[in-house]
Amino acid sequence: MARHVLKTSPIPMKTKLLHQIGLSLYNTSHGFHEEEVKRKLEQFPGGSIDLQKEDSGIGILTLNNPSKMNAFSGVMMLQLLEKVIELENWTEGKGLIVHGAKNTFSSGSDLNAVKALGTPEDGMAVCMFMQNTLTRFMRLPLISVALVQGRALGGGAEVTTACDFRLMTTESEIRFVHKEMGVIPSWGGATRLVEIIGSRQALKVLSGALKLDSKKALQIGMVEEVLQSSDETECLREAQEWLQQFIKGPPEVIRALKKSVSSSKELCLEEALQTERDLLGTVWGGPANLEAIARKGKFNK
Repeated sequence: MARHVLKTSPIPMKTKLLHQIGLSLYNTSHGFHEEEVKRKLEQFPGGSIDLQKEDSGIGILTLNNPSKMNAFSGVMMLQLLEKVIELENWTEGKGLIVHGAKNTFSSGSDLNAVKALGTPEDGMAVCMFMQNTLTRFMRLPLISVALVQGRALGGGAEVTTACDFRLMTTESEIRFVHKEMGVIPSWGGATRLVEIIGSRQALKVLSGALKLDSKKALQIGMVEEVLQSSDETECLREAQEWLQQFIKGPPEVIRALKKSVSSSKELCLEEALQTERDLLGTVWGGPANLEAIARKGKFNK
């Protein structure tokens, strides 16, 4: 009965669009031509974006370009989109950890690509491409954690803001160095940073190009926790253990929870409430719900 009512209720168009898999912010109506941008980015090889999907429902996304402190080459930007699409279709997934190879996170964009794509038009095109990709990443129905070992600089710092949570080691740092490069964040990092730490703190961090060590980042609410180990393997184990506490339960429930929270950030109150209602219709009376009710009944006897 409840499911029938939910299915026949009108859903606002904006709400529908928000949860379409593969929806991007920009298209040709914005002057964005994705295939053209891809052709330019593929001219700058180097490094890779690696994805490992564990049976636990946790994905591990590795920024892998250690000879350049895991800076994003053009090819890595393309591969990031490919991995996001793969994760959009991973129905068994519940969580995701993003980290960098060889005990550092990422130094941002590869300067070879930055120099070659030096016109305002090129800058805008890459901006729209990465905003599209990281917005799709942010909307994944997976609870995500950025594991910051070493340094997360520039675009690397922006990537951390696309995750739901951030963890650091005692020796790591996050720094938005854009001002020193004569630009501002262009992958959506400024907008997301405001949501994470508030506008006043964000303005300080960005305009001062402040170095956020683990102590300062924890103080202003940029990170959730500082891990005990600085060893690459042990850190990853700690991060998985930390994330595990939030993804216990069936994938359909964890994914619905993440979608509900994502909607509340992007939609007005009425649309967010209606989205929460519609997501409830996907789990109410489902296997996990019925099993929990039966289990609770046993406890009460």
